[in-house]
Amino acid sequence: MKTLIKDIDPEAIITRFYPAGSRTRDLLLRHGELVGRKALEILERADWLNADREFVLQTAVLHDIGIGRTRSPELGCMGTLPYVCHGVEGRAILDQLGLEGHGLVCERHVGVGIGARQTVQRKLPLPIRDMFPLSVEERLICYADKFFSKTDNGRHEKTIDEITAGLARYDTEYVDRFLVLHRLFTCKPVNAAGPRDSI
Repeated sequence: MKTLIKDIDPEAIITRFYPAGSRTRDLLLRHGELVGRKALEILERADWLNADREFVLQTAVLHDIGIGRTRSPELGCMGTLPYVCHGVEGRAILDQLGLEGHGLVCERHVGVGIGARQTVQRKLPLPIRDMFPLSVEERLICYADKFFSKTDNGRHEKTIDEITAGLARYDTEYVDRFLVLHRLFTCKPVNAAGPRDSI
């Protein structure tokens, strides 16, 4: 469930954990801007979706806030955890701020969602639970995020083929789930009569 808080300042929250001038802060804000812009472009075309645009823009900025706890020197992050943990760590950060709905977006966007079975099979250092994007907003951030890499600072928007090839290196299930999202956001349902549609 989304946290119904309209007056939060995502940039101020990022700055609280990553000081002004830091490489990680700049990367997060740039990446968040790109993901938010992509998400809004999708919503403009997909008028059958009923998404909270303000929440989408907030979570576009905040969805990767947990990266500082990971060991990712190329992103300026000198934590101790593997990168795959950044979603659950982001959820923990935002839950402590009372932003539980935003935290779920953090947790559920990683890898197009990660299931308990995948966690066990691949011995991932994650809680053993399903962490799939469920709401329209969660799915939208998960989808839009895949078009941009933080390591190139958004200089290149990936194609669908590049995204699926990248996901296939980790798990073919990720490719299948991404393509489900791709259809959701690009193919108008035959029963869609107006701007609202049940998903």
